[in-house]
Amino acid sequence: MFKPYHIHLWYLLMLHRTFCQSTDDLTGPLEDKTFSVQEGRLGVQYVHRFTFHFPTDSLRLTGETDGIVCIRPKDGILYLNGSLDWETKNVYRLQVEGLNANGQRVRGPYSITINVKDVNDNPPQFGQKTYFASVRQHSRPGKPFIYVTASDRDDPNTPHAQLSYSIIKHFPDPYNQMLFQINNITGAISTTLAGARSLNPADEITYTIAVRVKDMAGQSVNSFASEADVFVTVTENLWKSPPLVKIKENSTEPHPMSITRVQWNDPGAKYEIKPKERPPTKLPFMVDRNGTVYVTEPLDREEKETYSFYVIAKDEDGDIQLSYPLTINVTVEDINDNPPVCGKALTKFEVQENEPVGNLIGIIEASDRDQANTLNSRLQYYIVDQSPKVPLDNMFRIESGTGIVNLFSSALNMQVASNYSLKVEVVDPVFRTLCDVQINIIDINDRIPIFEKSDYGSLTLPEDKPVGTVILEIQATDADEPFTGSSHIVYIIGKGDPNNTFTILTDPKTNRGYVEINKALDFETTPAYNLTINARNPEPLVAGIAYNLSSVAYLRVTVTDVDEAPVFLKTTHLVDRYENATVGSFVTTAIAYDPEGDSVRYMLKNDNRNWLRIDPVNGMIYTAAPLDRETQRTYTVQIVATELNAASKSSTAQLILNLKDVNDNPPGLAKSYLFFCYPLQGNEKAKIEVSDPDEYSYIPRFTYSLVGADAIQNWNVSKLDGRHAYISPRNINLEEKVYEIPLKINDNGRPPMEGVVTLKVNLCKCTEEKVCFLEIDGPSSLPTVGMAIGILAGVLLLIGIILGIVFLNLKRKNQKEQKAQPANAVSPSELHTLT
Repeated sequence: MFKPYHIHLWYLLMLHRTFCQSTDDLTGPLEDKTFSVQEGRLGVQYVHRFTFHFPTDSLRLTGETDGIVCIRPKDGILYLNGSLDWETKNVYRLQVEGLNANGQRVRGPYSITINVKDVNDNPPQFGQKTYFASVRQHSRPGKPFIYVTASDRDDPNTPHAQLSYSIIKHFPDPYNQMLFQINNITGAISTTLAGARSLNPADEITYTIAVRVKDMAGQSVNSFASEADVFVTVTENLWKSPPLVKIKENSTEPHPMSITRVQWNDPGAKYEIKPKERPPTKLPFMVDRNGTVYVTEPLDREEKETYSFYVIAKDEDGDIQLSYPLTINVTVEDINDNPPVCGKALTKFEVQENEPVGNLIGIIEASDRDQANTLNSRLQYYIVDQSPKVPLDNMFRIESGTGIVNLFSSALNMQVASNYSLKVEVVDPVFRTLCDVQINIIDINDRIPIFEKSDYGSLTLPEDKPVGTVILEIQATDADEPFTGSSHIVYIIGKGDPNNTFTILTDPKTNRGYVEINKALDFETTPAYNLTINARNPEPLVAGIAYNLSSVAYLRVTVTDVDEAPVFLKTTHLVDRYENATVGSFVTTAIAYDPEGDSVRYMLKNDNRNWLRIDPVNGMIYTAAPLDRETQRTYTVQIVATELNAASKSSTAQLILNLKDVNDNPPGLAKSYLFFCYPLQGNEKAKIEVSDPDEYSYIPRFTYSLVGADAIQNWNVSKLDGRHAYISPRNINLEEKVYEIPLKINDNGRPPMEGVVTLKVNLCKCTEEKVCFLEIDGPSSLPTVGMAIGILAGVLLLIGIILGIVFLNLKRKNQKEQKAQPANAVSPSELHTLT
């Protein structure tokens, strides 16, 4: 066992060891000192050594030593003989004095302060180990239904006492996903989106949420944690959308008519109907204070089949919306109130006289506006009359469910009847409609086209003959019924024209063919054509009939050479250049050649801004003046190539110069004025948008700043995104007037461009619709109707005041004249009357 003198020796050895390990910054003269010492350290701790000189012989320590803070009087070593605890005491205030050999104070006292530095030695503690709460079914995600709280004894000004809440797990976990969430700072527990959808009181589940709180903001592996349980019961949410509402159309019951009801969880709520569709339309519905929803008028399904709108619950004053809106869906049920309608006033079909029995002739189209796929719109078809009734009364059959018309007899004969008229009755369960059908009997294609002559000889054409020129008319005839597919003739060039240089058009009335030039002729490529022309019918020939040489004709075309205009290798030149290209920069080269080998000279046409020049010999094009994308983004000119011979023929190509942007314009504002309602409430802000004629390949990064002391003192500007910012009043006591605020905008381009613009802000009284009574419309705004009426009223008032003053002066003048009349009386009776 240690003896007292052994313990004293151990302390001296520890101090000596600690002191020997100290550095110079732990030694200093007698003066006021402040130290920071971490709590919880065990054993003897060296703090500081005070140096002193004669007449000081020793030091004395007084104050809040608490038996822990000590000093060695002779060598001035300040030390701790025990551990400190921040939670018990976080500051020690002491004094040190210098004493002479007689124990009298000769120096000091000096103030010594020891601040205890907190360490994370306390775990957070929940206010309760268990919590109980209830949440409504379909509670809005993120809306708290309970708060859990915890505290930590560590220093609140350090991360040691910064708490972070989390949910470890909840039991049970029926959907294998989190149904609850917690705000890691406030401890507010709410449902997740999955919880809002899935929690159901019918499941009769009491959920246990294991909640954890950590100090050190939950960011350290050395943080302390505590846990608590939250027991949650799911209760029914009365605020829920009712089932789909079905209303019979054209109801004859009295309106308004109750159709459904909604109910807020607490009494006293007010209800409103809001349209869901955009743009909003007037709804034939209303809701009363009890949440009963009514339809106000009969509905027509054919006009609108479904309605979807919101019902909103507000507090008793109608100011605050209590929860998310409910959706009311209404379906208008059909009744049979529409007759069938024929698809056409007269339906026409064609059938060949040799058509096999049973073949499809056509389908009659009819419709019914009643609801599709119901008995109300189910249509059936019946032939009720055929005219003429020769050679039989039932030449045709109709399928009652589809309206398909088939041939029912093989007795068709064009010489007996060239067409038939049918009356078809279309019926639904209530209504009947007659549709007219005409069936034309067409001749079968048993005759081939025959050319009037088989050889049309030779033609000589210059190669510059325009495309579309008719070079020859040809004729074939067909003995089938006129104006049918059996007699109509189509002319086809079968051989001799692989590139479709020619085409043949047919006159549908005369079957005359017109041979046209379809593509430009070129002597150098093809100087001659030997054409074989075939005459054909669109309708196929009947079995046993075939085309022969009577349906074939021949034509020879010779192409002669002419002097042609120059030909460009490229007819369109697309070029991209930056708008800051230096004058004389190369743009492109146009190359053209003359088919006959003559030399070519170049010039530019429609160079309206004189931005370009061309070398007339080699076709090289250069810039001739500064370019500007903001003036014209796409600059189009024509390049003209002219042959150097007597004919001087020319051809034209196009140059399209796309100017690429450089940052050469300062930014401005899209709208330089706005307003706030007076007086200010303290939370106003308005969006401003930047306008910059430059174009970027990246998202603009504009920055904003106010200019001038007045603007900075009274206003605040904050960036929203690349092209937008918010302006807001910094001083809510601004007077009612128009403020001109200088605003500096930098586009941060390459190079950056900066502009100072003036934003006009009107601080004005507003209407109930939050519209300024005298909102400025810009620099050239005109007086409003209200201003004009005010001016007129002011003018009339001024005129009235002037007239009143004039009449008052006249009245006073008359009174003075009447008082002056006795001096002029001439008869005794007048004098008597006046006195």
